[in-house]
Amino acid sequence: MIDKIEIENFIQDLAKVAKVRVEVAESLGKIAQILETAEFAGKETSGEFGLDREIEDMKASSKNLREGVFRLMVLGDMKRGKSTFLNALIGENILPSDVNPCTALLTVLRYGVEKKVTIYFNDGKNPEDLDFKSFKGNYTIDPAEAKKLEKEKKQAFPDVDYAVVEYPLPLLEKGVEIVDTPGLNDTEARNELSLGYINSCHAILFVMRATQPCTLGERRYLENYIKGRGLSVFFLINGSDQVRESLIDPDDLEELAEASAKIRKVFHANLAEYCIVDGQDIYPERVFEISSLPALRRRIKDSFVSLEGTGFPEFMGALNTFLTKERAAQEFRQAQTLASQANSRMKEAIARRKPLLDEDVNELKVKINSVEPEFKKLTEIRDQFQEEIRTVRDKKAKIVADSFRSYILNLGDTFETDFLRYQPDLNFMDFLNKEKRETFETELKKAFEQYINDKLSAWTITVENEMDAAFLQLSRRAAHYGASYNTVTDKITEKITGKKVKSFGNSATEDDSPAWAKWAMGLFSLARGNIAGMAMAGVGFDWKNILLNLVTVAGIGTIIATISGITLGPIGLALLGLGVGAMQADQARKKLVQVTKKELVKHLPQVAQEQWQPVYDAIKECFDIYEGEVSERIDDDIQSRKRELDNLLKQKEEREINRGAELARFQQLEIDVSSEYKNIETVCDNFLKAVA
Repeated sequence: MIDKIEIENFIQDLAKVAKVRVEVAESLGKIAQILETAEFAGKETSGEFGLDREIEDMKASSKNLREGVFRLMVLGDMKRGKSTFLNALIGENILPSDVNPCTALLTVLRYGVEKKVTIYFNDGKNPEDLDFKSFKGNYTIDPAEAKKLEKEKKQAFPDVDYAVVEYPLPLLEKGVEIVDTPGLNDTEARNELSLGYINSCHAILFVMRATQPCTLGERRYLENYIKGRGLSVFFLINGSDQVRESLIDPDDLEELAEASAKIRKVFHANLAEYCIVDGQDIYPERVFEISSLPALRRRIKDSFVSLEGTGFPEFMGALNTFLTKERAAQEFRQAQTLASQANSRMKEAIARRKPLLDEDVNELKVKINSVEPEFKKLTEIRDQFQEEIRTVRDKKAKIVADSFRSYILNLGDTFETDFLRYQPDLNFMDFLNKEKRETFETELKKAFEQYINDKLSAWTITVENEMDAAFLQLSRRAAHYGASYNTVTDKITEKITGKKVKSFGNSATEDDSPAWAKWAMGLFSLARGNIAGMAMAGVGFDWKNILLNLVTVAGIGTIIATISGITLGPIGLALLGLGVGAMQADQARKKLVQVTKKELVKHLPQVAQEQWQPVYDAIKECFDIYEGEVSERIDDDIQSRKRELDNLLKQKEEREINRGAELARFQQLEIDVSSEYKNIETVCDNFLKAVA
């Protein structure tokens, strides 16, 4: 059963999340400051603890939480009412909803104290700040001009990358950022731009229309860009109130019920497979019938008016549950993991330091020298894990690159069947007309772009499966090496202090892996996906965005350029050679596919050969970045442990350490850090209980 909530309640819950974010961020920042102050003081007392990495992670996590937003991406074909829906959601009519999608810009809507629009360009020009009136005047064109540009396959504003709209609205102020995309049936280049942002968003709001249920274009995008990618998608069936208007007798309730039932059946048949999460059918929690225009009309008059009967309360309830119970809870668990890790590391460092305060300098030197074999073992563990990563890297890079080559070379085997859904309508007599033939050539080129994009998108699903399996394997190996690493560090502590130092984890179930292993296992992340200048904390190693940038954007663009270089010269001659007869249209279509296939197959070996290395390099780069971060974190840990001992030795050689003062300083340090950590635990636990 979906809990229905109104906009006002939704904003209140977002405010609670924002409040917790600030409180947790402040405590993380204080922990970083406390540790930084302690390290500075250590330079004049018994030495630093080597907590630089913990300090850096606390600062990064604090900054991420302060800047944290829930980013929602709005997708959908043209004329689905995306802008009307967004205006209804935010409560003000600020996005133009009557402009032909051919002129649409990718627009990021975020909070700002002042109303303004900033246009970002892709040709090196400085950003341009505009007021709303100028924005609408400069970046919209009339429908007639839009149709002309669409026919010519030209972009209205080819030099524009995206627009950022800042507005002082409660929904945005409480931590929501919205990415409004061009229509999905716009040009392939615009589609790639829109789809390139998907992995940086918390949820996708896919807007459809009740009176045009599941068009071919919508099914195409769902199948090729959404299916099997683990994305969180809410389907909004807009214009449900307009079903009545399409009836012969709008007052016939029986006819209305029958028409509505048929529409729901069509949507369920096409969307059900996208609403299975972990084997559970969550269709009622992901598909909503909404009426955006009535909702907008109400909200313009009263921002917090009830939207009962428009479908918004049901949708807002599901979105609220998703964002607070799932996404926010995930953020706060990661923050707890980082804080716990810093607290434990600090306590362990103090526990190691205390027995050494009275240690004779010469005896300390002997003990430090005695643990050199253990430090060597730590380095060996790093090297072994590093080698495993490289082995997986080389294996997966070759598997993926080889699969790409085979996939490309085999496109010709199924082309005649696959291309049927893409080929443009062909009227043979029209083809004899030069002007109409040029239009057909343009349509054929567009069909090729769609065909190639879709085929390569299907291939990337297999790539994602390969990469998921690879990083799951590496996560398990990280746990293995982390356990071995802990055994060695425990040995170092025992040899140095003469006794074991207990683990300072905060519960029996808490993972006690070293910090670098937790990162490698995906238990926390400081990754920051970038979208229109705003970063977002990720979950685990963010290889999907790396792969998107290195393969999808560069690789597919090159392939399309190569294959789309096929002209209608050979195809046109073949069609003209058919002559005019009763079967000309059918023959022409068959000939079109045959000759097109022949031309395509001629290019495939070249594409397969030329793109093998870029694909290989892209996969390799993903693992290299992962390996680099893991190795750096292990090195930091090893060096910090060495510095911890070297700093103590140096201080002992230079001055007499005041044992009493140091013990008091350690005690206060533990109290201060534990206090902030407990505050994080309390705040997060209270929030998690409240949303449970």
